[in-house]
Amino acid sequence: MPSLRSRRETSTPTSSLSSSPAKTSSFLYPRPSQPSLATASRPDARAYLTAVSEREQRASTPSPAPVGAPSANHPQLGATLADKEFGICHNAAYRHTSSYRPGEQLASEIEEPSYYILISTYVSYVLLIVIGHMRDFFGKRMFKKHYRHLMPRNGVAALFSDFDSFYTRRLKLRIDDCFGRPTTGVPGRTILTVDRHSTDHNQTYILPGTHTRALNVSSYNYLGFAQARGGCADAVEDCIKRYGVSAGGARLEAGTLDLHTQAERLVARFVGQEDAMVASMGFATNSTTLPALVSKGSLVISDELNHSSIRFGVRLSGAAVRQYKHNDMGALEALLREAISQGQPRTHRPWKKILVVVEGLYSMEGTLVDLPSIMELKKKYKFYLYVDEAHSIGALGPHGRGVCDYFGINPREVDILMGTVTKSFGAAGGYISGSHALIQRIRERSHAMCYAESMSPPVLAQIIASLASICGVTPPLPEGEPDETQLAWEPSPETSIEHAHPGPVPAGYVPKWMDLPRELLDGSEGRDRLRRLAFNARYLSSALRALGFIISGARDSPIVPLFIFNPAKLPMFSRLMQKRLSPSAASIVVVVVAYPATPLISGRARFCVSAAHTKQDIDELLRACDEVGDVLGLKLGRRKHRWTVEECIERAEELVRDDAAAEDN
Repeated sequence: MPSLRSRRETSTPTSSLSSSPAKTSSFLYPRPSQPSLATASRPDARAYLTAVSEREQRASTPSPAPVGAPSANHPQLGATLADKEFGICHNAAYRHTSSYRPGEQLASEIEEPSYYILISTYVSYVLLIVIGHMRDFFGKRMFKKHYRHLMPRNGVAALFSDFDSFYTRRLKLRIDDCFGRPTTGVPGRTILTVDRHSTDHNQTYILPGTHTRALNVSSYNYLGFAQARGGCADAVEDCIKRYGVSAGGARLEAGTLDLHTQAERLVARFVGQEDAMVASMGFATNSTTLPALVSKGSLVISDELNHSSIRFGVRLSGAAVRQYKHNDMGALEALLREAISQGQPRTHRPWKKILVVVEGLYSMEGTLVDLPSIMELKKKYKFYLYVDEAHSIGALGPHGRGVCDYFGINPREVDILMGTVTKSFGAAGGYISGSHALIQRIRERSHAMCYAESMSPPVLAQIIASLASICGVTPPLPEGEPDETQLAWEPSPETSIEHAHPGPVPAGYVPKWMDLPRELLDGSEGRDRLRRLAFNARYLSSALRALGFIISGARDSPIVPLFIFNPAKLPMFSRLMQKRLSPSAASIVVVVVAYPATPLISGRARFCVSAAHTKQDIDELLRACDEVGDVLGLKLGRRKHRWTVEECIERAEELVRDDAAAEDN
């Protein structure tokens, strides 16, 4: 067999994480009532990361504590260091409610860059491709040992051809240090990255054993539930002691626990549907549910920017598929009219069913689906509607119930609501919700129920605790009085209380052993997280536009793409944001995205905002973008009047609440 050369990471002999120095940065803010760790009089992002790094460095070097120094277990010090997972912000002015206001644009038109930017981007890719092919041509003849894994040998074909792997070898490898950065610890407000460097152009990496704490705007943690401490984490810990870490089978075999049923009831109540089914993987939720819904003779009409899990599921189903231009309701209606009037190809028989599949929030563009217009078309043309809320559930709407909540639409009018519990709720997996009859049918036909490992108990506990903290839980009923959740093991139209949506859930929806803190049970903490996320998302998006960057997406979206275009600037932006031009500035970990995840000339950085971030965190991010944007020439917007970064920071509340301030003036 031909040997397959793979990149590997090598580590020099060093101490463990607990004894390794944490390099750089500063960050995170102390509670006002507690001793400050900041080195400056004004709360500053740089100050806290420095304090955290110094604390970790002191922990790695045991030394006698000075007289009067606080111990490592001092409660005030521990509470302050917890801010690295979820920032403390008591200012009520830094709150906002996510909801649609009639007349507001769902997504601003993406500004077209100048012809110079477009031409230079194309030329850059042409040069990279030409040079890559030249290296392959001469390398195969002069350095054959480096190409053995791409060439037939001993009568055996190469497992990977040079053509298929060309992009990863000749383009991605150049900037591979910007992808797949290893991290350790909790991916919360900040993240601890494992330092690495390469001496052979990213073929292999050397790990020196040091770590860098940085502001985290790269993780899906919209509501900040990715925490190692707090009420949800305590509930998960209790669950492990009771249930262990695995259900030990598929759902249709012996892998269904009482926690699965409780989580499904709570999810259905949360999204406002009759019933729900949970799956252990978000990607598989789409890819295994769609084949259970449609088959040959059915038509799936899909937005052109739908996620690959939707495309994969439709391909498995055998149904015909047609695409329409992203969020173009005119194109969708024209396609519907054609499909209904013409029927199936060749035979012109009517389609068995027509299913329109859209996403609530598109993860690469930050745009929202035009759900009100689609609902009007649904009433007119009588198709089924499937909404993927992987990124919108928990992140949008005054109650965090997703796009239906955001637009004020009854969720029962949508046939299938799909979502994940990964992005907003700090868990893993996904769910499908709809009518009781529909979900029962999917349970029988979905491969996620037949063959996949069922969702683990700790993940279920995290789902229940986080959802309950957003809904709020009503006090338990007196002994002997029937509870709604005791009327039937499986939820049904007769046992659901539609008018209660989106109000608190009965106490029976939460396991009796789950002892949640008062602020989670009454829903106050969940509501505060929703309002913090709404402020942060709107502030960052509006401020970047005011600075002159090209931004796409809705202002309420927690996903904020910043367009970079040129392939050479993508890695430079990522590296400069992490290392920063000033040694005293906070390190920031960002995600850069390029082809094939985006069109060839639409490379971008994608910021993921979280409720765990404070207003000062967004200030620091804006200063970094302003600093790096000037160096790389990324302020390509055609806004007539650009604001300074300090002006954006001082007028943050105006940017969030005043639509006119965020627009060009």
